[in-house]
Amino acid sequence: MFHVSKSYSAGSFALRDVSLEVGRGEFVFLTGPSGAGKTTLLKLLLAVEQPSEGQIVVLSRNIARLGDAAIPDLRRRIGVVFQDFKLLPARTVEENVGLALDVVGAPRRKARAKVFAVLKQLGLQHRRYHHPLSLSGGEQQRVAIARALVNEPDILLADEPTGNLDPDLTVEIMDLIASAATRGTTVLVATHELALVSRYGKRAVRLDAGRIAEDAPTGGGLR
Repeated sequence: MFHVSKSYSAGSFALRDVSLEVGRGEFVFLTGPSGAGKTTLLKLLLAVEQPSEGQIVVLSRNIARLGDAAIPDLRRRIGVVFQDFKLLPARTVEENVGLALDVVGAPRRKARAKVFAVLKQLGLQHRRYHHPLSLSGGEQQRVAIARALVNEPDILLADEPTGNLDPDLTVEIMDLIASAATRGTTVLVATHELALVSRYGKRAVRLDAGRIAEDAPTGGGLR
């Protein structure tokens, strides 16, 4: 993104003059206090919001120039993990994870095989016929990650993905997310937990009042 600003009301900016370049397969933490602009930045990358100023290029496509019909195609190449999971309670784990494949029209047999493979990778294959409300918080978050990864996205966006989890589960979930980058997926994780940033030693971009205050190559020097 290049010189991007986002304003929701006159004179009030969620992001202001932000320029950020992230390479393929790179893992980047977005840090900063609540209200710093982390979630807004992720929404702009997902084309949920449009910038007030500047340009955003995602997967070689200019977000501002995409027609309404092209936005769903872009989003199919982006996996998203939310803090509140956003699982459908009336559907099984298998059905929740398979939604991403249903959208792209994957053949049913192939889709079920891919869903089983990703659930097995995350240790959830024995839960595939269960409903989300019967799972623990950590299991629900793993289902959300499985749903985000099953379509082998080019980009993975995670917005405070460990905010409701205990320390042991936090590390487990972050390890799963970090492993996606080793397979070539570009990963951006918004978090306010600086201990996580230090643990993984990845690039960290700190936002403050909608501006980039710091861009640390290894995250270790963030304040």
